[in-house]
Amino acid sequence: METDINAQHITHFADLAWSWMVVFLPRFLAAAAILIVGFIVVGWADRALRRVLAHAHHVDVALKPILISLVRYTALIFVIIGALSQIGIQTTSLLAVIGAAGLAIGLALQGTLSNIAAGIMLLWLRPFQIGDFIEVGGQSGAVEEIGLFVCELRTYDGLFLFVPNSAIWNAALKNYTRNGGRLVTVNVAVPIAADLDRARQTLLDVAARTPSARHEPAPAVFVDNVGGGVMVLNLMVWTTPQGAGTVERAIVEGVKRALEALGDKFAPSQIVRVTPPDTDPSRYLEGREAA
Repeated sequence: METDINAQHITHFADLAWSWMVVFLPRFLAAAAILIVGFIVVGWADRALRRVLAHAHHVDVALKPILISLVRYTALIFVIIGALSQIGIQTTSLLAVIGAAGLAIGLALQGTLSNIAAGIMLLWLRPFQIGDFIEVGGQSGAVEEIGLFVCELRTYDGLFLFVPNSAIWNAALKNYTRNGGRLVTVNVAVPIAADLDRARQTLLDVAARTPSARHEPAPAVFVDNVGGGVMVLNLMVWTTPQGAGTVERAIVEGVKRALEALGDKFAPSQIVRVTPPDTDPSRYLEGREAA
């Protein structure tokens, strides 16, 4: 008797399993097919969109990665929702759950949301663009990508910087390449007995011969201070942001050679570049070409 009851239970469970497989298995296979085909199509669309945007010169470079990400993730969400609807999950209920979960996640990840808000403001106000050399929060580098969460920078010596948008938005920012001109300043210490007019003209001649140095505004030389047996002359030259480093190095070498050629009375005891080397965009460009 007990054996018959167990056999009936097994038969009953087998019937239920068969009925479930008949109903659910086709839906499961359809959901799996939607996921597989959907991911393939999304990948193809992602690559196609990248190719299209690569040739779309009217679209801002900073917006391209964000547009690609929005399209990819939006398409993936529709694919997942379509797959879940095949196995009987109500999409309306699913969207309500996703909304509630999104609210909870948003409250837990307020820092992430602040990065998104900061990213939107950076894209809207545009304090910098792709390729600009910036300094923010004690870090400096060229902007290689502006995202919704982070910005990617590359330092002049080839290091990768991953900077959250909120850290950029909440700090004072210097953009070394946004304006068309860059002032190069070099301090030159010569003996106090040196003829001032001749020393000044020598520095101006060096500036005039230096490639990439601008003639407008014209280079200028003034006495910065006098003391300790030396006279410090300040040479100011305007150039392009990308040529600042090249001009500085050329002027330092040119001034040394020109003053030494005038004799011991003009031999410089010190030549100082005022601009720190880490904020020299030309060093980034030189390193990028070498890489």
